[in-house]
Amino acid sequence: MTNAVQNRRKQGQQTKPIVTNGSMDIAQRGTSSTGVNSDGYTTCDRWRTNIDSYGAYTITQSTTVPTGQGFSSSFKIDCTTADASPGSGDLFTFEQRFEGQEVQMFKKGTSSAERYTLAFWIRSNLTGNFTVNLVDSDNSRRIGSLVNIAQADTWEKKVISFPKDTTGAFDDDNADSFRIQFFLGVGSNFTSGTLPTSAWESATTANFAAGQSAFIGSNTDNELFITGVQLEVGDFNSDTIPPFQFENAGTNLARCQRYCYQEDNSDTYHNQVSGFFSGSTLFIGLLALPVALRSSPSITTSGNYETAGTSSLDASSIILVDSAGTDLTKIQVRATVSGATAGQGTVLRNKNDATAIFRLTSEI
Repeated sequence: MTNAVQNRRKQGQQTKPIVTNGSMDIAQRGTSSTGVNSDGYTTCDRWRTNIDSYGAYTITQSTTVPTGQGFSSSFKIDCTTADASPGSGDLFTFEQRFEGQEVQMFKKGTSSAERYTLAFWIRSNLTGNFTVNLVDSDNSRRIGSLVNIAQADTWEKKVISFPKDTTGAFDDDNADSFRIQFFLGVGSNFTSGTLPTSAWESATTANFAAGQSAFIGSNTDNELFITGVQLEVGDFNSDTIPPFQFENAGTNLARCQRYCYQEDNSDTYHNQVSGFFSGSTLFIGLLALPVALRSSPSITTSGNYETAGTSSLDASSIILVDSAGTDLTKIQVRATVSGATAGQGTVLRNKNDATAIFRLTSEI
C-alpha cells in the first residue's frame, strides 16, 4: 500500500473518496428516467451517460445491490429500444468526469507518478466483456481494461490495477481532466484496434473498446447494474483493496451539489428564492447556495411558480443574472410578474406543484 493510501486510511484521518457518489445514493434529478437516448445526466448524481444512435433506455436508481456489502442503491440501465446491428460510430458510455484539481494525487506526467486501482460491483444478464477506460482529457491519453462478467444476473466485484503515466500532467483547475469511462455498447469504429492495457497511449478511437463482446443494446431483455465505484492511489488486488469508503448522506449530497443544485419541491408552495419586487412586473431575489458551484451555472425550470402577492408566472421567465465567475455561493434570480407592488418583500415558490423543477447545473 502506498504512503498516500496509508495516510488516507489512518484511523480518524480519512479524506474524501476520489469518486463522488460511488454508492449511487444521491439522485437529485429523480430516481427514474425513461426513453434516454442521448448524452446527459439523469438519475444518480455525477454519473453521465453518452448515447450516440445506440438505442433507448430506462435509467433508474435501483435498490438491487450486492448482499451484505452496505450498499442501498445501484445505477440500473435497462434497454427498451434495441440496436442489435449498430452502425460503426454508434456508442454508449457511462462515466464520471473529474476536475483536474481533484486528481493531482496521481502526480501524472511526473517521475513520481502513481498507479491507479479501480474497483466496482457489476451485474448483468449478459456475460462476456465490457470495457473500461481511464481517460486523460487534458492530454488525450488513455489506458483500458476488459471487464469480464462471468455469471449472468450475479453481482461480481471487479478490482483493476492500471499503470502510472509519466507523460502529460493533469491541469490543476476546475475543468475536465480525467474520466472513468465504461463502454457498454459500441460500433466497429471503437473495436477494430488493440486495447491499451499495459501502458497509457495517445487516444486512438479504434482501440477504445477493442475486445468487447457484451453489448447492452443488443436486446430489450438486457440490463446492467453498477455500484460501489471507488478509485485508489496505488496498486491493489481483491485481497488488498481498501474497503469502500462510505460517506454520510449530508457529505455525499454536498459534494454532488458542487455540480448540480436542485431545490426540494416535495412539498407544495415550497419557497425557492427570497427577494422583493423592484417594480410592478419584476421580481429580484438572491439565492444562497449550500456549497460553492464549480463554475457559472445554467438554470432549468419547469412547472407552476408564483411570487407571493401576485398571480402565477411562467417558469421560463425565471433567469439567472450576475452569476459569472467560479466558486459561486450566491446567485441573483429575476422573474417576470404582473400586478406587483414595488419595494414589497416576497418569495419565489412553486405553486402547489410538487413536480416543479428549479435546478442549477455546473457539470463538467
